[in-house]
Amino acid sequence: ETTALGVAYMAGLKAGFYRDLDDIASHWHLQRRFAAHMAEERRGELYAGWQNAVRRVRSEA
Repeated sequence: ETTALGVAYMAGLKAGFYRDLDDIASHWHLQRRFAAHMAEERRGELYAGWQNAVRRVRSEA
């Protein structure tokens, strides 16, 4: 969702709908904030596993 929103904002900037990044920022409002509830050590383990999986996939390509 945020990727699509970013693309829309950049297209609006290029088309002249927005003047600059500050203009875009003035139209954006936080709707919901998510907070991590996982322990930092566990996040690190999972992230390392993800990085390892990406590394393996990239070496096969």
